[in-house]
Amino acid sequence: MTFRAHILGAAAGGGLPQWNCGCANCNLARSGKIPSQTQSSIAVSADGTSWAVLNASPDIRQQLADVPALHPTGLRALPLSSVLVTNGDIDHVAGLLTLREMQPFMLFATQGIHEVLAANPIFDALNAKVVTRETIALETPFTLAPGLTATLFAVPGKVPLYLEGAEVKTDMMGDQTVGVELLTDETRAYYIPGCALMNDDLRQRLKGADMVFFDGTLWQDDEMVRAGLGQKTGKRMGHMSMSGPDGSIAAFVGMDIGRKIYVHMNNTNPVLRPDSAEKAEAEAAGWIIGQDGMEITS
Repeated sequence: MTFRAHILGAAAGGGLPQWNCGCANCNLARSGKIPSQTQSSIAVSADGTSWAVLNASPDIRQQLADVPALHPTGLRALPLSSVLVTNGDIDHVAGLLTLREMQPFMLFATQGIHEVLAANPIFDALNAKVVTRETIALETPFTLAPGLTATLFAVPGKVPLYLEGAEVKTDMMGDQTVGVELLTDETRAYYIPGCALMNDDLRQRLKGADMVFFDGTLWQDDEMVRAGLGQKTGKRMGHMSMSGPDGSIAAFVGMDIGRKIYVHMNNTNPVLRPDSAEKAEAEAAGWIIGQDGMEITS
């Protein structure tokens, strides 16, 4: 079987361009000078026939329409076997409301993430008679799609913005922010769209992987502050930056990973500009800058 990963959306929450943002990247995207990107999601398959979507972005209707492999094969037949969400962030769960059209699929998440969904009655629009909510324990392999085994594991992160209290721990370990190991007979891949830091456990887990889709939110930690778009750093938002001594480019050195792909990139990130020095630097370090529509196989 050939492992296939299709990037449905390469951008972080808000997409590119973000509807209310007049930053350089957003204006370039509006004018068609750089590619627009929808919000964070990938689809994966081991056989090219049955697919799983990882994170249901607010843009999922258009994302599914843009990928012929995910088009309906009959009146109400769809090659979508499951949806898995890696945290409760709005850009990863809001698309579930679009999938309310009485279409059967499995909805996989940890107990903590399912509790977040259950606490908001609007998600009851996903009729329990046709959408089965399956709770997955950490470090427990399960079948995500035919021929594709997944395992969820904790990565450093935080609760969604709308659940933050007076004090926020940005590198907590638990079932609120998870990564996904994806295994076929021949491929070991990982999907980690949100990660606050690279710890020893995560480094050991990822070593030698065939491919890793990883959090690329910001180029530098204070990027949004410098741009005049907010007061939060990447660390405060629970995300590693790409650059710097504690960034992901440095963290992945020597890990012997086949392909490293950045996803979940904020609209301010200069790597989204094809001719930027930052994109060239990331690529020189062996990284692929993910884009909507990109398919990577192994």
